[in-house]
Amino acid sequence: MSLLRIEHISKWFGQTQVLHDISFVFEPGRVNMIIGPSGCGKTVLLKCIVGLIIPEKGRVFFGDLDFLQAAPPQRRAVLQNLGMLFQSSALFDSMTVGENVAFPLRVFTQKSEKEIQDRVAYCLERVGLAGTQTKYPAELSGGMKRRVGLARAIALNPQYLFCDEPNSGLDPLTARRIDALIQELTEEFHTTTIVVTHDLKSVMDMGQKILFLYNGHAEWQGSKQEMLHSFDALPPNLQAFLQASGLTQ
Repeated sequence: MSLLRIEHISKWFGQTQVLHDISFVFEPGRVNMIIGPSGCGKTVLLKCIVGLIIPEKGRVFFGDLDFLQAAPPQRRAVLQNLGMLFQSSALFDSMTVGENVAFPLRVFTQKSEKEIQDRVAYCLERVGLAGTQTKYPAELSGGMKRRVGLARAIALNPQYLFCDEPNSGLDPLTARRIDALIQELTEEFHTTTIVVTHDLKSVMDMGQKILFLYNGHAEWQGSKQEMLHSFDALPPNLQAFLQASGLTQ
């Protein structure tokens, strides 16, 4: 699998700098988490990585490819290997569940209709929603919508899976189920998974390599074990973040 890394990413909106010289290497086959309080720049960084926002400085590499500088055909090839779960699930309300999951297959592949329907059925079964193809998003709960979003994100069997606040607005039990599903899919498909969250319980559930942002700065990176067992060595803002979560004394 091609390694994903970012180098010296900086981003301004007008006169306000929201990301400051951020570098990080995301590990394949693991859940990499970008954490920090609301408004620290997590989602902006995620959008910079996938090209939805162009940073003023810095580079994003998928393997040896400089993604932000690549020609459109090369960028398209990367996007075909990328799945994304948006915070709002971002389902098309006018499409059925099956049509939503099939959407990337129709855009990026030349599969036959039978192949598309077989893949849709598999992905929905994998997220525990077998037989829901004809339902519409309005008929689904928040947790079910998030699972449909995950089914769509894995439809292309991507190398990279991006999840933006996957538990936002969900009850605690459903949130933990979504965490478990993301971890299972990461292991099953050996994806490089990037999860943006401010939910420390998600970090405890599935975090493996962690980047902590504070006011747009990368203040710390390491493993969950290092974060929990070397508390006194952590930067003060991360200590405060952990204490506010109630996960440490």
